[in-house]
Amino acid sequence: MSENVLISPSILSADFACLGEEVRAIDKAGADMIHIDVMDGHYVPNLTIGPAVIKALKPHTKKPFDVHLMIAPVDPLIDEFVKAGADIITVHPDAGPHLHRTLQTIRGHGIKSGIALNPAVHADVIDYVIDDIDMILVMSVNPGFGGQSFIRSQLDKISALREKIDRSGHDIILEVDGGVNPLTAQDCIKAGASALVAGSAVFKGAGSYAENIAALRGLKASQVA
Repeated sequence: MSENVLISPSILSADFACLGEEVRAIDKAGADMIHIDVMDGHYVPNLTIGPAVIKALKPHTKKPFDVHLMIAPVDPLIDEFVKAGADIITVHPDAGPHLHRTLQTIRGHGIKSGIALNPAVHADVIDYVIDDIDMILVMSVNPGFGGQSFIRSQLDKISALREKIDRSGHDIILEVDGGVNPLTAQDCIKAGASALVAGSAVFKGAGSYAENIAALRGLKASQVA
C-alpha cells in the first residue's frame, strides 16, 4: 500500500546553509530515512559532500542514513563512510573491479548494502549478488544532478526487479531515485517500489515538508498524524 512506502528525502535539495535544521525538519515531517548523495566529480559530473558532513549531521536524527556513493573507485572510501555514520551504503556495479567483494565489505561492517542501477543498466545485473544486498536503487534519471525529469522506461525495470526480489524470498528494499513527485511516485509504487527518494518534491515550500511527504505517499497531510 502506498502509505507504507518508505520516504527518503534527498538532502541534495535542502538548504546547505542549515543542513542540521533541515534534517531535523524532515525527520519531524515523517521521513523514514535520510538520503545522502555523495558525488565525486569523476564518476558523475558533480561534487557534493563527504564523510565529515555526514558525521556532523548524525546527531540531528535517529533515522537511518541512506548513503548513495556515486564515486569511483568506491572501495577505498567505504570505511570512512561507515565511521561517519552510514546505515546503508549503496554502490554502482561499475564503481569498482569486484562488486561482490564490495558488497561483502559493506555488510562486513555490520550495515546494509545496496546496489544502484543507472537507467541503461539491465535488471539482470543483480542476479549473482542478490544474496548479498539489502537494497536495490533504481535511478530513474542519469545521476549527477537534482531536478531532472523521470525516465518512464525505468518502470519496467522496477517491475522486473520486484519479480526477482519476490522470487528470492529476501527482504530487499526496492528504492527509486530521480524525478519522483506525487504523480510519478504512484507509478513507481504500482510497479513495485517500496521506497522513494525525493529532493525538490520534499524540500519545496518552507513549513510544507510533512504535506509534501504525505503527497508522495498519495495521502493528505491530515491523514498522517
